[in-house]
Amino acid sequence: MGSDPVVREVTGPAELALVDAVHDALDQIWRDVPGVTDEDRMLFALAVSEVATNVVEHAAGDGRPTVSIRLSADDTELVAVMSDDADPALIRLDEVTMPGADAESGRGLALALAALDELRHETDDGNVWILRRKRRPSA
Repeated sequence: MGSDPVVREVTGPAELALVDAVHDALDQIWRDVPGVTDEDRMLFALAVSEVATNVVEHAAGDGRPTVSIRLSADDTELVAVMSDDADPALIRLDEVTMPGADAESGRGLALALAALDELRHETDDGNVWILRRKRRPSA
């Protein structure tokens, strides 16, 4: 990353309220980091929302898994790191494709892949998702 990043962290149980808290944290970042283009804001927020929603909806394990999301932004890139203590997800990002027009779900990861410069999923004792979008210059 370039300059010192502005960082916001959200942690909580794998519930949809966590996704709302992530949107609030992104709004704080947009206020604190000047010059992020509308396109970068929209596409990064879309990707973060889609992955966070998937994490919350599909987290499996004993009890209600806990999710931690670290959002950061500086003058060169936007980054989100999401980790949970759920059972490892069996996801192959290289096999993700956009579903047909009549599909009612299944677009989240495909949209995130299209919006980001990097989307990575790692497993160990849970899951870690790394989302990275390089900032585009203002017009």
